[in-house]
Amino acid sequence: MDAPLWTDAHAPALADLPQEEVCDRLGRAVDEPMNLVLQGPSGVGKTAAVRALARETHDDPDNDLVEINVADFFDRTKKEIREDPRFEQFLAGRSRMAKRDMINRVLKESAAYAPMSGDFKTVLLDNAEGIREDFQQALRRVMEQYHRNTQFVIATRQPTKLIPPIRSRCFPVPFRAPTTDETADVLRHIVEAEGVEYDDDGLEYVAGYADGDLRRAVLSAQTTASTAGEITMNAAYEALGEVSTDDDLRAVFDDVEDGEFRSARKTLGSLLDDEGYGGDELLRELLRVARADYSGAELARLHRLAGATDLDLATGSDDRLHLCHLLAVWAYGDDADGGIERLSVGI
Repeated sequence: MDAPLWTDAHAPALADLPQEEVCDRLGRAVDEPMNLVLQGPSGVGKTAAVRALARETHDDPDNDLVEINVADFFDRTKKEIREDPRFEQFLAGRSRMAKRDMINRVLKESAAYAPMSGDFKTVLLDNAEGIREDFQQALRRVMEQYHRNTQFVIATRQPTKLIPPIRSRCFPVPFRAPTTDETADVLRHIVEAEGVEYDDDGLEYVAGYADGDLRRAVLSAQTTASTAGEITMNAAYEALGEVSTDDDLRAVFDDVEDGEFRSARKTLGSLLDDEGYGGDELLRELLRVARADYSGAELARLHRLAGATDLDLATGSDDRLHLCHLLAVWAYGDDADGGIERLSVGI
């Protein structure tokens, strides 16, 4: 799509968030800044809510909201971090610095500088379930040192991965997945602002297709409008069917069976990183496709293994590794260790 993404063009204000309880809790932080832990599934609006809060609390939100995605550090090499234009000013001339020290320096520098407007700024740490415990200890010290001029907001799918000293310094804000009706109301507001023809059945179909993922719902509605010029049930069914990732998901199973381990891992990575799937969502999609292509003991075994993987995804920090583990154990059985290694390293 060449047009601006609707997720950006129609970024919600605090009052527009579909979860009323979230509006109430974040509303308290407008007049009384506090550290926050935003906890809930992928795609339910955590990051959008922080940006809405920043627009309410800062006169210059573009400069006084600092967004740091944990994946920007832990899933990248030192060279990639050092050359990122957001961080290079902090890391110039420090090529021998360990990755942990690089992360600590960027965080401290981001927290240390004075706000551009008002008395404080906001630092968002997104996908915080990926922060190692040793780095969390460093984060705790930074939070203590700069608490007078910096509000820390930690967004995570797994709050239990945070160490108690951090959780005790933050006010928890639980996010639930919006209902189908709530999602449809969000879509109605957007499509009316865009002047797109729609009917209620079309919005309900898109909302149900997204299954509680607001980001996916909005982008799916934009895809339908761009493809068909309207959002009706038939238009959404045809448009979203065309952009289905089922072929990619089937290719993962085929590659694993054929021993094409690098290709399987690459496809999983693309679905997680480029298509925006969360690990739990991608697991559901893999099982859905498997039900159409497999049967009997083979399918039953995959579902049994998926139960353990679902727990791993809830408590672990590397979705790709856990999904690779599932496929390797399912495909290789007694030789699972070799399959896991090959899938994990892509050789």
